[in-house]
Amino acid sequence: MNDDFYMRIALEEARLAAEEDEIPVGACLVRDQSVILRDHNRSRQTQNPMAHAEKLILDKAQDLDYKYLQECSLFITLEPCLMCSGMIILSRVGRVVFGCYDPKSGAAGSIYNSLWDKSFNHRPALKRGVLAEECALVLTDFFKKKR
Repeated sequence: MNDDFYMRIALEEARLAAEEDEIPVGACLVRDQSVILRDHNRSRQTQNPMAHAEKLILDKAQDLDYKYLQECSLFITLEPCLMCSGMIILSRVGRVVFGCYDPKSGAAGSIYNSLWDKSFNHRPALKRGVLAEECALVLTDFFKKKR
């Protein structure tokens, strides 16, 4: 299985988010080629602006006693924000793969690359732009319908 395969799972989650009138961002956490967690944004459902897909997954990983995630890859349809990047660093995710860039709040290369900041004690492997057009299309379609 390759990165496209797992990003398609994250895209399924993003589409579920759109159906639930959430900002359509999806993510999945993979270990040993198995998806161990998957989720999507739930900020509106929970009335919590911090309920981003990757944060929800990392919180659940902690609940499952996965303290550090060096052996895991996190697939996200949209470049993580600074909050999520901080959680990724602190939970020591081994690898981050994202779809499309976020020029407004992306913290993995667009505005800032906190994931590779040498000031931090952990820097995950990073792959950008996997199925970028599909990931971006889910977002643009969602916002077109809103306008």
